[in-house]
Amino acid sequence: EMSKSLKDFVADAKSRIREISATDVAQALAANPSLLVVDVREPAEWAEGHLPTAILIPRGMVEAKADLDYPNREPKLADRHQAVIVHCASGARSAMAVDVLQQMGFTDVRSMAGGFAAWKDAGLSVAKD
Repeated sequence: EMSKSLKDFVADAKSRIREISATDVAQALAANPSLLVVDVREPAEWAEGHLPTAILIPRGMVEAKADLDYPNREPKLADRHQAVIVHCASGARSAMAVDVLQQMGFTDVRSMAGGFAAWKDAGLSVAKD
């Protein structure tokens, strides 16, 4: 059996998930400012700029933070039926994170196509801490 590459994992995830464009995310946030946006990049990437309303949950912590039995879980991820947008830098990590969240019972979760790069390219608002 052939070993898998990152590209394979991402393509596999993308075959099972839905994506949303950066401009559509901006419109969704304008309509619903409390829409949950999860940034799965690393803290150093977040520090360089992030979506104004996003919360940071690095990719390696997604399964734990979304687990209802994990003591240090993220309370904002308790509701499996809320709309959730996940993004990373390019759309690869977020696709894999959305795939996992769907397996954990999330019913309305999407990956932002093109990631933070697409958000910046569209000239959308960036926050810095």
